[in-house]
Amino acid sequence: MNNITTLSYEKPRFFTPGVWVITLLASVGLLSLLVRFIFGLGAVTNLDNQYPWGIWIAVDVACGVALAAGGFMTALIAHIVHGKGYKSVIRPALLTATLGYTFVALGVLTDLGRYYNMWHILLPKYWSPNSALFEVGMCVASYLTVLYIEFLPIVVDRFKGRVNLPGMLKTFNGFFERFLKILDVSLKKVMTIFIILGVVLSCMHQSSLGTLMVLASVKVHPLWQTPILPLLFLLSAFVVGFAMVIFESLIASKSFNLKPEVKVLSRLSRFIPILLLIYLTAKLIDMVTRETYVYLFTASLDSIMYWIEIIIGIAIPFTILMFEKYRNNQTWLFTAAASVIFGVVLNRINVYLIGFTPLYVDKPYFPAWTEIAVTVGFISLIILLYRFFALNFPVIEDMEN
Repeated sequence: MNNITTLSYEKPRFFTPGVWVITLLASVGLLSLLVRFIFGLGAVTNLDNQYPWGIWIAVDVACGVALAAGGFMTALIAHIVHGKGYKSVIRPALLTATLGYTFVALGVLTDLGRYYNMWHILLPKYWSPNSALFEVGMCVASYLTVLYIEFLPIVVDRFKGRVNLPGMLKTFNGFFERFLKILDVSLKKVMTIFIILGVVLSCMHQSSLGTLMVLASVKVHPLWQTPILPLLFLLSAFVVGFAMVIFESLIASKSFNLKPEVKVLSRLSRFIPILLLIYLTAKLIDMVTRETYVYLFTASLDSIMYWIEIIIGIAIPFTILMFEKYRNNQTWLFTAAASVIFGVVLNRINVYLIGFTPLYVDKPYFPAWTEIAVTVGFISLIILLYRFFALNFPVIEDMEN
């Protein structure tokens, strides 16, 4: 936007009818979460010894980690590869990733039976270096710390030159201004290190979430159980990272009455067909090698879900984004991004829930309404916090005063 447009832009109010609905959903989720922590997992979930995890792990954690990949993917393109023209999408992607990983950690905490022992991961005497779950936990905790550090410049920009403490506290204004200036200079000097560290940590735990299910062995259906599942999880995270940036940007533009950055998003979307092709090729080579294609035409729930995952999550967005005229069209761009997101989310649900069958199962698992309420509540809280930070911090360029 030009300067005149920026100066005349009026930020929308926080609460709208849609935001009130989201707030209601968040409230129901928090109440269900309160019941969980007071009365235990059995009071709000349908989990048992055969199904030790449900949608809180499959959706809140496995899907949440994948959908937060936009943070490290934009950092990789903009800072490490030095891609030009992506500055406007970096901070929104970083905010999405920071909120996403924060709630991934909360999702893990919610799912743990002895959640009060979660701090043990910080003490070396409790470490188990041979555990894939330990590697996931350490990488997520480390990356979350890195994300908070990467988010600090946004906080500094928000308050630098604007510290105005009231009453007797105003004597500290000068101190805090100097502190913010020093912090700003220091962060600029070391930020590249944290960006590289964030990319490395992300790649490690994105793949390790697949390693966890490799360890499940025959409990996972052959359509998804493969030694290269860590690689497939990593490749799908690369794909959905860009898709989430596009999806989030277009939604934010609509919500905040901004002009969509179609040109920037169109350039970003060019990477998606390439990554989709690599991802699909890896899946097909693995399928042919293991001869699991025989399960594709069994008309079972597993085969149907696999076909949906491939057609909607790969074939449709690949076809759309192969054509420049569709990449430059807001509606088609949004459709393609949403399809990729749907495909990756379904893949994680297929691997962790639909394709997972315990050895001695008595009945199938279906989440209780309170489990669903907690998950919906977490998603609603992410939306509310995103809106708060976008309205009050310099996250979206066109909203800055």
